[in-house]
Order: sequence, then structure tokens, then C-alpha cells
Amino acid sequence: MPVRKTSAVKKASAAKKPRATRKTSEGDNYVCGVCGLSVIVDDVCGCGEVHEIICCEKPMKKRTTRAKAAK
Repeated sequence: MPVRKTSAVKKASAAKKPRATRKTSEGDNYVCGVCGLSVIVDDVCGCGEVHEIICCEKPMKKRTTRAKAAK
């Protein structure tokens, strides 16, 4: 039986979603690195997916507040 050679080329994986660190929870504070807009989460959707908050076409960065840092 002849031996079949396999190619060393890897298949391109499906488009990967960006990994978020954790789910957003009520009271989280986010700030835009471009314009400086600040957002506090009042209500979460509870759908089970991780969502990014977008401003100026870029994901907003989570900012820790002094009250949360003191806990």
C-alpha cells in the first residue's frame, strides 16, 4: 500500500472573535481612549454573551473606580 504524504500547510482557522476578559456587570465604569467619554453600566442584558462597549470606533477601556478599588 503506498504511503500518502500530507502537506505541511495548516488550514486557516475560522475568524476568531476577540476575547473579552469578563462579563460586564452593573456599576462598571468605562472610558473612551479617544474622546474621553465616560460610561457607567446601569443595567446588564443578562444574555450570557460578552459584549464590548464601542465609542469612536474602538472598544472602551474599563476603569476601576476608587470605591471599587477600596473593597
